[in-house]
Amino acid sequence: MIINTDLEQKGNLFPSKIVAYRKDVDTLYFTTENDVVLEMTILRDSVLRFRYTTTGTFENDFSYAITKHASKGYNFLEIEEEAESYKITTSKLICHIKKENLQVLIFDAKDHKLINEDELGFHWEESYEYGGNIVKMSKSSHDGESYYGLGDKPVDLNLKGKRFENWVTDSYAFGKDTDPIYKAIPFYTGLKDKKAYGIFFDNSFRSYFDFCQERRNVTSFWAQGGEMNYYFIYGPQMEDVVANYTDLTGKPHQLPPLWALGFHQCKWSYYPESTVKEVTSKFRELKIPCDAIYLDIDYMDGFRCFTWDKNHFPDPKRMVKELADDGFKTVVIIDPGIKIDMEYTVFKEALDKDYFCKRADGPYMKGKVWPGECYFPDFTNAKVRDWWSDLFRDLVENIGVRGVWNDMNEPAVMEVPNKTFPDDVRHEYDGNRCSHRKAHNVYGMQMARATYQGVKKFAYPKRPFVITRAAYSGTQRYCSTWTGDNVATWEHLWIANIQAQRMAMSGFSFAGSDIGGFAEQPSGELFTRWIQLGIFHPFFRVHSSGDHGNQEPWAFDEDVTNIVRKWIELRYQLLPYLYTSFWKYVEEGIPMLKSLVLFDQEDVHTHYRSDEFIFGDHMLVCPILEPNARGRRMFIPRGEWFNFWTDQIVSGGKEMWVDADIETIPVFVKAGAIIPKFPVQQYVGEIDIDEVKLEVYFKNGKESSILFDDAHDGYDYKKGRYSLRTFKLTGKSDELIIQQHKEGKFDAGYQKFKIEFHGLPFTITKVQIDNEEISLNDLKMNGNNSMIIDKGFTELHLFGK
Repeated sequence: MIINTDLEQKGNLFPSKIVAYRKDVDTLYFTTENDVVLEMTILRDSVLRFRYTTTGTFENDFSYAITKHASKGYNFLEIEEEAESYKITTSKLICHIKKENLQVLIFDAKDHKLINEDELGFHWEESYEYGGNIVKMSKSSHDGESYYGLGDKPVDLNLKGKRFENWVTDSYAFGKDTDPIYKAIPFYTGLKDKKAYGIFFDNSFRSYFDFCQERRNVTSFWAQGGEMNYYFIYGPQMEDVVANYTDLTGKPHQLPPLWALGFHQCKWSYYPESTVKEVTSKFRELKIPCDAIYLDIDYMDGFRCFTWDKNHFPDPKRMVKELADDGFKTVVIIDPGIKIDMEYTVFKEALDKDYFCKRADGPYMKGKVWPGECYFPDFTNAKVRDWWSDLFRDLVENIGVRGVWNDMNEPAVMEVPNKTFPDDVRHEYDGNRCSHRKAHNVYGMQMARATYQGVKKFAYPKRPFVITRAAYSGTQRYCSTWTGDNVATWEHLWIANIQAQRMAMSGFSFAGSDIGGFAEQPSGELFTRWIQLGIFHPFFRVHSSGDHGNQEPWAFDEDVTNIVRKWIELRYQLLPYLYTSFWKYVEEGIPMLKSLVLFDQEDVHTHYRSDEFIFGDHMLVCPILEPNARGRRMFIPRGEWFNFWTDQIVSGGKEMWVDADIETIPVFVKAGAIIPKFPVQQYVGEIDIDEVKLEVYFKNGKESSILFDDAHDGYDYKKGRYSLRTFKLTGKSDELIIQQHKEGKFDAGYQKFKIEFHGLPFTITKVQIDNEEISLNDLKMNGNNSMIIDKGFTELHLFGK
């Protein structure tokens, strides 16, 4: 983007004076003398859409990002014409549209303080090479304003002072500051004067964001084609901005099966069948919990998708069943490149139905991938997606595969300079035919969508599990993701931490990294530290290239194996806590990981913190990111926190040293929290759970915690067959009251709670359950620290001295 004082000579064009205005229910139209039209839609009191055309007419309004389930409706709307602007007021925002040049200013409706304002505002440059416009928007940035988001960018959390490109790219062994990489999520959150707002630039062309790099008081975004079409989302809390963006682009269509939140083991590649069985047997022998085993491209016949190499896997249905009987769910890879082979049924079908992408002048898009020369389905065509989804019948319904992993779907093409399709490839784009310039960033998303449709259809009544490498905004509706082909280095451990946080604040919480690094080989120490971080990421998978050695938990030494086992066991204990967080994400769009700035935006000390994060609602985590460390300095956010390992209580709002030898990393729990835990299982469903442990962290005051549970698979929870327990804790110097409210029609199977207390300031002398005094002996008390309640309760009241 070229911005300087000589704008007109650089080809930039601008709106002129408004000459016409009209209103259509919730949409306002402002037309200028030079036929620029601003279409402004009030979606909600806090969500406004701004859409511009330079020709007087708009293209068909179509987006892959926006969900049809997005919330709409506002409580108040007033439009006034003033001398210099039109004033639009909702219950949350006041927006001024300047009559002179369409520039926009947005204020908080409560205190009338400025939130966001155009600098040059909308402007454009005609694209003589391709037609249409290069569309541009610039906003004023104020002192102290910070920026966050944009998906998987491997840079410091705060984006201030940096520039980025959104073009989904296969980036093998990417490094810190590499840009672009695998995702294109053109959404960011701005934080100004402790108030947060979001901007989602819904344009799938190659786009750019500049956060005060070119000019220190200007942030801008632009795209190589399409419309200037963006959504303004006001908080003022960051969590509300992210939740509203997630509502707009779609929350996951359903909860994952609980096993998908367990530990997964993957490698390029486990084959033949004997190797797969050797790995899975070792997990059970060493009693290291694991729920999923992955098959990479070598399970296929010549890398042909939807086939099996019968030499390596002579009877896949039998193998998958035997693995399932031992608790392992089989996940297989599927790539978009379809081998050119007239004897290959999948290729022949797609060719006969004309489902492959074509170049502008007619020939098929041909590129080399793992199978050799391939054609590529056009996943922006609904008929192609339906055909693709039907291909999963054999894998999922007949053979019993439980999950599918989409790779190489940027789309990646080998041995070409730009690693992907040429710009002239044509796409159906669901009736909005276009070139690859527009479709590139959504190609992987639409492949994941088609895969999701197939797995969901043939896994029913169980829930689908799909993973994608490439993504555009809204892909979180269909699947999980990982951060791509990383490297076994300490720097990449730092990157993995940043990327998981950034993805969560970009609406895509179900994410994780290749634990231990995909390329190269980690030391035992690095692998251990990565596992310790990974158990706090929603997607928890070890994945490595087989080129550099083995990367299973037992591949290092006995000490590493024992430490890693303990941490994976902790992940399984925390499954009810994580599952509850996932339920909040699905229901409310609340990110499952919260960077400290998202947790406490009013404390300016959090605005540049990158290492620490909140896991769920109540747990503070800070990984060890350097070798030979016996601890580290970290920032504790405001409030009272318990050291997870020692029960030491610390007051936050400051930086402090925390001990953490190779067996631990700094983990703290918020005072007042109640953390539910399951017993350790070797895999989800191995045992019937008849007791849940509640870890209660005392607070002199009030705090709430929740526990969601259901059948852990299937869709009955959508019919009310779930259990949602709300625990309200009230602590005093000599009393503790825990009130439990339960809703939902599901019997979780456990009425027994083992309650463990942390930081009680008194010795328990009397216990009442639902106003009935209970003998301390009947509660199987363990000193002052724990008790077992073997019946349901509404109120637990402890008295002390």
